[in-house]
Amino acid sequence: MEQLIQIDQAWLVAINNWNAPWADQLMWIISGKLTWLPLYAVLVGLLFWRFGWKKALVLLAGFGVAVGLSDYISSGIIKHLVCRPRPTHEPALEGLLHIVNNYRGGAYGFVSSHAANTMSCGLLFSLIWKNWKATLPLMLWVAMNCYSRMYLGVHYPGDIIGGLLVGAALAWMVYWALNRMGFVACEAETLSAGS
Repeated sequence: MEQLIQIDQAWLVAINNWNAPWADQLMWIISGKLTWLPLYAVLVGLLFWRFGWKKALVLLAGFGVAVGLSDYISSGIIKHLVCRPRPTHEPALEGLLHIVNNYRGGAYGFVSSHAANTMSCGLLFSLIWKNWKATLPLMLWVAMNCYSRMYLGVHYPGDIIGGLLVGAALAWMVYWALNRMGFVACEAETLSAGS
């Protein structure tokens, strides 16, 4: 376990120390919560356009459940059970990290709720939409968010991997439930044919 922690710290320091003033601002923007509101608006619009308002409302409720649970499980449960300090709160890394805008985040970092939430949203949309042309940019969005958290020094790679696993599991569970209820199964053939 000690060796894994050392590897996690070494990878974070390597990622975090590859920095530049222009990248500081870019990663700060990418990591921001309000930055992605236009993307969310587009995704909501696409759901209404493709599925009609009745199905879209149910699908949006599914997104609410998936992302809400991702956030609650990662921030409200796992972080407080594991109690792993964020890198910015780790005395052993003091002076080794590049801190942007004096941002240090909350006390605990495992698992990353940014990673969990973006993966949950991106993967669930990809599973519903069933088109690699939509999946590719969404997974790029997830990757950029995850990288920005390590760049800013507030999450270890292990925190990110843990968050991705939580988000993916919840996206699959919600998709399975929506499929069982018949909200996505009927569209599967049409969407696959149009891919």
